Amino acid sequence: MKEKKASKLRITDTTLRDAHQSLLATRMKTEDMLPIAEKIDAVGYHSLEVWGGATFDSCLRFLGEDPWERLRQIRKHIPKTKLQMLLRGQNLVGYKNYADDVVEEFIKRAVGNGIDIMRIFDALNDSRNMAKAIEVSKQEGAHVQATVSYTTSPVHDIAHYVSTAKELEEMGADSICVKDMAGILDPFTAYELITELKKALSIPVQLHCHYTSGMASMSYLKAIEAGVDAVDTAVSSLALATSQPAVETLVASLQGTPYDTGLNLELLSEIAAYFKEVRKKYREFDVAAGTVDPHVLRYQIPGGMISNFISQLSQQNALDKLDQVLEEVPRVRKDLGYPPLVTPSSQIVGTQAVLNVLMGERYKMVATEVKNYLGGYYGRPPAPIDEKVKKKIIGTGETITCRPADLLEPELPKAREEVAPYMESDEDVISYALFPQVALKFLKERLAKKTRVDYDLAEEAAEEGGPGYYPA
Repeated sequence: MKEKKASKLRITDTTLRDAHQSLLATRMKTEDMLPIAEKIDAVGYHSLEVWGGATFDSCLRFLGEDPWERLRQIRKHIPKTKLQMLLRGQNLVGYKNYADDVVEEFIKRAVGNGIDIMRIFDALNDSRNMAKAIEVSKQEGAHVQATVSYTTSPVHDIAHYVSTAKELEEMGADSICVKDMAGILDPFTAYELITELKKALSIPVQLHCHYTSGMASMSYLKAIEAGVDAVDTAVSSLALATSQPAVETLVASLQGTPYDTGLNLELLSEIAAYFKEVRKKYREFDVAAGTVDPHVLRYQIPGGMISNFISQLSQQNALDKLDQVLEEVPRVRKDLGYPPLVTPSSQIVGTQAVLNVLMGERYKMVATEVKNYLGGYYGRPPAPIDEKVKKKIIGTGETITCRPADLLEPELPKAREEVAPYMESDEDVISYALFPQVALKFLKERLAKKTRVDYDLAEEAAEEGGPGYYPA
């Protein structure tokens, strides 16, 4: 067997995006990121994942922050290291397909405000749903990291992933990421998968694993031996459990080897100490009860789904049915053609599993999203959908076979008109197009707050005899 040539491993840090999304319900505020940003910039990471995923929604919905301003502030405080974001293909940072004009403008603004690397994925690995995002990202000069969502099923084998990755390379991808969102990629499969990808591709390969099952560090080591170019980690105080492996552990393990990352452990320790204190501020959202979740190996359920199930069932006084729901998830997934369980397909499968159990009859009540999925409006399922289930839910109606976004009319003109009274920038229009109700509430509150501040300043100036606050 030909020995693989070892080379320095590159590391992407996820602390400011996926780590707190996985452990702290995406609640970390920008004010807790900026004080340590300069030190993070000095580490020498390959890149920093700082935006995208659920952070955009969470900023608007829960934190009262403008996600665009967060990006600008992070870019200002981190001028050297490349910044990257997670983009859900045609879903962008939302949970449905958006029209092409929204995709185009979102990406232009994201790159313009500081994003260097676009990690683009589709929940179904349907390349049609990634095509527009790849095209526009390339036009805007961003590095396109096209992503393969990893799962296991009768149709998801090494050949499937290699074929998908080759297609994405041909579409213009600058690198490929294997996204193991549930933490189910075992070490020896990781070795085989990375080996075959490196043989088939001429672009770099990166691996993103969650620690949920406890296998990720071992899988990383085997992937490194197979020649992976980069991996994702988080600083130790926001690592493990449903987050990524700890960066310090990996750095220490590779010191003195041909894969040596060259990162400074002392500096990493300072950053870890900082986030250890920050994490205490978010105790009410801290979901990391343990470091390993055995459910994920049996049901392929990402950590966030378990907490959602507990919440949904508790509201119905049916928490005793949790085990039944966990058993139902793989059955629903099989019926729907084995979609990888990542946003939004994880929500689609999970919600239907809960309904099937609570109703006492499978598919007696069906979520709208499931009907749309069966109609082809989310894209092409990895495997054929169960015909009996499909007929029961949507009858013999025709399923669309085109790219779902081809059916969407431009959305920005209407969004611009509706948000006009509250907008301060073009980015506000995009926020509204993505999350109309949530963004409108945020924009109204921002305007009201600004109006109050202006009024208070006028009152203060008037009391002090200041000029310029009286009608001309």
